[in-house]
Amino acid sequence: MNRVLLRIMAAALLLVVSGLIGWRVLAPAELSASARTPTPPTPSTELLGVTSRLNVAPLIVDGTVRVYAAKHQVRADGPVTARAVYTARWSFRRWPEQLSAVVASGTTVVTRWSDGKLVAIDARTGKEIWRADGPDAPGYAGHRTGAAAVWDPPGLRTATGTVLVTEGQTLSGYAVSTGQSLWTATVPAGCVEGFTTSGNAYLCATGVYDTTSGAALTGWPAGPYSPVGCGTSGCEAFRDGAGQGWLVTTAEPRRAPALDDPLATIVAGVVITATHAGALLPSSPASPAVTPGPGSPAVDPSPSTSAPVEPPPSAGASTSSSTPAAGTAPSSLAPAGPLPSAPAGTSPSSYFEAVVGRSVDGAALWTTPGPVRVLGGDSETVLLLTPGNRLKGVDARTGREKYSYRLLFVPDKEDTLKWKPGLFHVTDGFLAIERLNRDAPDDPESPIYYLTLDTVLLVALPD
Repeated sequence: MNRVLLRIMAAALLLVVSGLIGWRVLAPAELSASARTPTPPTPSTELLGVTSRLNVAPLIVDGTVRVYAAKHQVRADGPVTARAVYTARWSFRRWPEQLSAVVASGTTVVTRWSDGKLVAIDARTGKEIWRADGPDAPGYAGHRTGAAAVWDPPGLRTATGTVLVTEGQTLSGYAVSTGQSLWTATVPAGCVEGFTTSGNAYLCATGVYDTTSGAALTGWPAGPYSPVGCGTSGCEAFRDGAGQGWLVTTAEPRRAPALDDPLATIVAGVVITATHAGALLPSSPASPAVTPGPGSPAVDPSPSTSAPVEPPPSAGASTSSSTPAAGTAPSSLAPAGPLPSAPAGTSPSSYFEAVVGRSVDGAALWTTPGPVRVLGGDSETVLLLTPGNRLKGVDARTGREKYSYRLLFVPDKEDTLKWKPGLFHVTDGFLAIERLNRDAPDDPESPIYYLTLDTVLLVALPD
C-alpha cells in the first residue's frame, strides 16, 4: 500500500514538474539583450569587393551594424564588413509572436510583430526606445535568410519622421522618434502594399495619401502605381496606371517621359534603360553614344577580404565577350527570367544587349554594352550584373565604367560563380545579394533552393 502511494505521489510530482517546465518553455515571453561594447566604426572606403558571406540577409543601419530577422527574433552584429555572422551585439526575442517586418530610419530600427506590436530599438545599443499598439500583422515570411522581412517588409514603410503601417483598409502613421500615433485613415481595399516617396506621399493601388497627415491627395494621375528606382520607401519616381513615368522628389509629381519605358529605372536623376537586341541605340551627333572610357586608378583591396578590382577598359573597348569564361553562364541575350520575388523597384530583371542613359526628358546621354542586367544604383553609380556574375559600376552621368569585379568570396578558394541571383538590396554603399542554385525549383522552402548555407554575399561598393 505504501509503495503504491509513493508511486502515485512520485507520478503527481513528475506531472507538476513537467507542467512547470512546459509553461516556462511555452509561456509568452520576451528576452532582450543590449550591446555591451562600443558601436563598430564606419568601414574604410578602401575595403572594396565581396567582404562577407552570410547565412542571413543583413539590413545595414547607420553604416555600422547589420540587423537580421528570424521567426521570433531580431538581432544585430558588427562590424559591417565582418566576414561571417558574428555573435549578436544585441537581440530582441518575443514568443510566441512572429517577427513580420523590420525597417530603419536613421539609427532607429522599427520592428512589427504578428500581434500588432511595434517595437523601436536603438541600432547602436539594442535598447528599446518605444513600443506601440498597431493592427495584427502577417506572420514571418522571411524563409531561411529573412530577406523578405528586412528588404521588402510587409505593411511597414518609412517617410520623413514617420513610420507607416498598413493592414486591411487601415493606414496609420506613427512618429519615428516617440511611437506616438499621429493619424489613422480608412483607405479603399487594395492599399496594403504601397510605397512612400521622397516627397512624403504614400502611393498604393487605389489612392495617394499625405504621409504627414493621412489625408487623401488629389490631382495625381490614376493608379495602380509601380515604384521606380527604389524598394518600398523614399522613392523618387513611379509609373501610373497608364504606364507613364513621373518624378516625385517634391510634393507634386512631375512628368518624366523617359520613364514610360517599362524597363527604365532612375539613378542620380538619370534614366537608365536596358535595351533588347536590335533596338535603336543613341548615336546621333546631338547625343553621341559613349562607351566606357578610362577611369580613375583602381583601388587594390586586401586579397584576404575581397575580390580583385579590375581597372576599366581603354576607350572604345567592349566589355562583353563572345566566349564565356569557364564556369560562367553563356553570354546569351535570351531573358534570364525574373528575379524570384524581387523587391519592388528592381528593374529590369533579364540580361540585355546594352544599357542606355537618358535625361528625364528622353535625350540620350550614353550607352554601355552588355549582356547585363541592371541591379539599381548606389549614389551616382549604376550597378550592372553580367551572366558570369561580375559586378560592374558605371557612372550614371557619363556611362564610364568605374570598377568591375567578380562576386566571389575570395578567402574560400572553393567558392563558385555558378549561381543565379535571388533577392538583393542596395543601401549605404553596400550590395547584399542571395545566391540561388541555377536549377533550383521556384520554392524558397526547397532544401536545394539556396546555393549554400552561407548564401548571402555582402559587397562593399567604391565611392
